[in-house]
Amino acid sequence: MTKKRMVIAGGSGFIGSALAAEWLARDGEVVVLTRSPRARADGVIEAEWDGTHLGDWIKYLDGAEALVNLAGKNIKCRHTPENVRELMESRVNAVRTITIAMDHVARPPRAWAQAGAIGFYGDSGDTICDENSVNGKDALADICRQWENAFHAAYVPKTRKVLLRIGFVLGRHEGALPILARMTRWFLGGSAGDGRQFISWIHIGDLMRMFCESILREDWAGTFNAVGPKPVTNEEFMRKLRRALHRPWSPPAPAFVVKLGARLMGMEPSLALAGCRVAPKRMAEAGFQFQFPELDVALKEIFKSH
Repeated sequence: MTKKRMVIAGGSGFIGSALAAEWLARDGEVVVLTRSPRARADGVIEAEWDGTHLGDWIKYLDGAEALVNLAGKNIKCRHTPENVRELMESRVNAVRTITIAMDHVARPPRAWAQAGAIGFYGDSGDTICDENSVNGKDALADICRQWENAFHAAYVPKTRKVLLRIGFVLGRHEGALPILARMTRWFLGGSAGDGRQFISWIHIGDLMRMFCESILREDWAGTFNAVGPKPVTNEEFMRKLRRALHRPWSPPAPAFVVKLGARLMGMEPSLALAGCRVAPKRMAEAGFQFQFPELDVALKEIFKSH
């Protein structure tokens, strides 16, 4: 029996690596499109692409079960005008290149799962945002809007399209959680700023199942919020993280300290000081069952050897 092939564009990072492992565990075949391909021992094929040009990689799209697009410059940088431009172009160009490539294969992928971000909603305070909520006003919200517009404009009539607006992904070794965990272990695990900004989080395991279901379930199409059902404030998140790591109360970091620390780390302060309260409304309507709906349980599983 022929294995179902998943092609992951920009698949060498945190989410892509986890998704490759998940699809392999389901007895599938994985091809990762990356700027720096290498030989791998886990059976994953890596093919070279730059996100802007067609190349030999398009042959892997022919007959594939799914194309997953995670490509784009990492947002963990200072949001200077130059970086904002690169964040935008890296995402939009990748979507447009994939769209063109789909037209060059006889049997395009049956499904296209596209990464988006809850940054679409901007810094929305405690307003609950679902998939029908309006686009935010800041630079990241504008990037997300143009990113999504490129995807929605893609004419691929033989391919079902799903967009996942991804929240704060919790994993032990990659993403932002290890940074927060390290600070907490150093007794610097206080809330950021006033601590009232919401963190709409999701366990990496639940996110992987969302991607796989978006590929395998024919009734899924359109936009879904890929977040857990119970967002929490920054203050509550840090309190539960301290508990999971067996650390005492830590004083909050004033906004000016967060801004200084972010600049020293080459990151944008708004990533810590802004937030949005996002609900996975369409996931609930689709009957998706969360394995980790509670933050305490998610953190306990991630740090279970501690």
